[in-house]
Amino acid sequence: MALESWLVIAGAFAAVLAILLAILVVRTLRIRPRVVPAGGLQPISIDVSSAVEHLAGAVRIRTTSHLDASQIHYPAFLELHRYLAESFPRVHQALLREIVGGYSLLYTWLGQDASLKPILLMGHQDVVPVEEGTQQDWTCLPFEGEVRDGFLWGRGTMDDKNALVGTLEAVEGLLREGFQPERTIYLAFGHDEEIGGRGSAQIAALLQSRGVELECVLDEGLAIIDGLLPVVTKPFALVGVAEKGYLSVELSVESPGGHSAMPPRETSIGILSQAMVRLEKHPMPSQLKPPTSQMLAFLAPEAPFGMRLVIANLWLFKGLLLRGLSTTNAVNALLHTTTAPTIFSAGFKDNILPIQARGAVNFRLLQGDSAESVLEHVRKTIGDRRVQVKPVSGFSMEASSVSRTDTESFRALERALAKTFPGVVAAPGLVTGATDSRHYAKLASSIYRFSPLWIKPDDLRRVHGTNERIGVENFGKMVQFYAAFIRELA
Repeated sequence: MALESWLVIAGAFAAVLAILLAILVVRTLRIRPRVVPAGGLQPISIDVSSAVEHLAGAVRIRTTSHLDASQIHYPAFLELHRYLAESFPRVHQALLREIVGGYSLLYTWLGQDASLKPILLMGHQDVVPVEEGTQQDWTCLPFEGEVRDGFLWGRGTMDDKNALVGTLEAVEGLLREGFQPERTIYLAFGHDEEIGGRGSAQIAALLQSRGVELECVLDEGLAIIDGLLPVVTKPFALVGVAEKGYLSVELSVESPGGHSAMPPRETSIGILSQAMVRLEKHPMPSQLKPPTSQMLAFLAPEAPFGMRLVIANLWLFKGLLLRGLSTTNAVNALLHTTTAPTIFSAGFKDNILPIQARGAVNFRLLQGDSAESVLEHVRKTIGDRRVQVKPVSGFSMEASSVSRTDTESFRALERALAKTFPGVVAAPGLVTGATDSRHYAKLASSIYRFSPLWIKPDDLRRVHGTNERIGVENFGKMVQFYAAFIRELA
C-alpha cells in the first residue's frame, strides 16, 4: 500500500479518536454537583454528655435476642421501657405510647394537619448476644456503657440503640423548644429485629388496619462512609433505597453408604462438595443497575476526573468499571446475587460412608433476580440429578422495590444531612442485609434506610462483633440529624 494511503488511514483514525475523546470529555464535563440548600434552621439545644449517658443507660439493659426464645430475658425489655419513660419525660407526656405484641413500642405524635401523610422513624430495642469467651477481648465490657477515648463502648451503640435513643432524644429536644409538627409522626421500635422482626410486623399490621398511609419511613441501614468505596475519597452518606432479597437453598445427596474400606468412586460427600464448588465458581452475573447505578451517578461529581470520565461513559467503560468494583467483597455484593455456602453436614463415624450429605447455600438477591430464577441457576450450574435442590423452609424474601430519590422526603433527608454534616454528600445505596422496614412496604412507597453513623473500614467488623462503639461527638450529631429531618419534613 502506498505511503499516501497509509497517511489517509492514519489521519482518519486520528480524527475518529479525537472525536471519541471529545465525546468522552464533553459527557464528563456535563456532570455537575447536586445543589442541596441547607436552609437556616438552627440546631436544637442538647447536652451531648447527657444524651450519651442516656444511650449508655440503655446499653446496660441486656435486651438480647436469641433464636431460642427460652434464652430471651423478656423482663429486660420492660425494664428498658421504664428507663425510656424516665429518661424522656416530655416524650411520654406529649406522645401516645402503645405496647404492641407484648414488647414493641409505637409512639404517635399527632400533627396539626390531618391531610398530610404521616412519617415513621424506626429503630429496635434488641441487640445480638456477645459470644461466650470473647468478653475479655473488648476494650470496655460490652454491657457496661463506658465512655473512654472519646467513644461510648458497648453492644447496641451501633446496632441499634443509637437510633432508638437518638430519635427519642431529638423528639425530647424539639418538645422542649415548643415544636409542634404539621404532620403526624410515628416512632416504631420493634423488640426482635435481630431474629426476624415479628414485633415490627405487628406494628405495621396495626397501622394498616387503621388505614394509615405513610409519606416515608426512615429506618437503620447504611451510614456515612469514610474510606470504604474506591469511587470517591471523601466521606459520603449512603442512604439505602432498597434491600436485597434472601433465599437459602438446601442441597442433599443420598448414596448406598457402606464400609470406608471399600469406597465407591464418588461418595455423597464428594458429590455434594463438587456441587458447592460449582456454585462458588459460577456465581450469578454482575450487573450495574439501580440503586448502585444511581449511587455512582450521585457520587460522580465528587470523584476524580478519571473516575468521572468512566462513570459518565458507561456505554464504553461499563465492563472495566464492573471489574474494578468487584475487587472488594463489600462492593462486589452490590453488583450481583451473592452465593455463600453456609452449612455442610454428613457422616457420624470415621470408617462408615455416610448415606446422606446435606448442605445449605445462602443467596442475597439483587433487584431483578427472583427466588425462582436463583433456583433455576442452582440446578443448571450443578447439572447433576443426584443432587436434590429445594428452598430451605422459613424466612425468605424477594428483593425490595427501589424507593425514588426525587421525592420531598429524600430532599428533606439531604437537607438534614447538609445541616448536620456539612460537606457530606448523600447518595442512594443498596442494603445487602434485611431490616424491619420491609414490613412497611404496603404502607409507604418511600422507605429510606440510613443511620447517621460515621463508619471507617475497621468499624465494619464492630457491628455484631467485638468492640462495638460510637463516637461521643458522632452521637450528638445523630440527635441533631433526627431533629433536623423531623423539622424539615414535619
